[in-house]
Amino acid sequence: MAGQANSRDVVRHEDGQWAVTKPGGSRASALFPTQDEAIRRATEILTADGGGELRIHGTDGKVRDQRTIAPGNDPHPPAG
Repeated sequence: MAGQANSRDVVRHEDGQWAVTKPGGSRASALFPTQDEAIRRATEILTADGGGELRIHGTDGKVRDQRTIAPGNDPHPPAG
């Protein structure tokens, strides 16, 4: 899955909560009662992991928003 290695999706979970998922993953990274909370957590994950794409799905399952998340300020960036 080239190009999707560093991305997260916020989707409606089967129990009605909002899930943060990684493409190809078998389970949610985290569950939240609101979509806003899930978006915040997904953004934190991507920021800490060097940035990436965040896809936000509506209750109908369709992508309603996509955001590029910039990398955070890594106190120990790779040498290079």
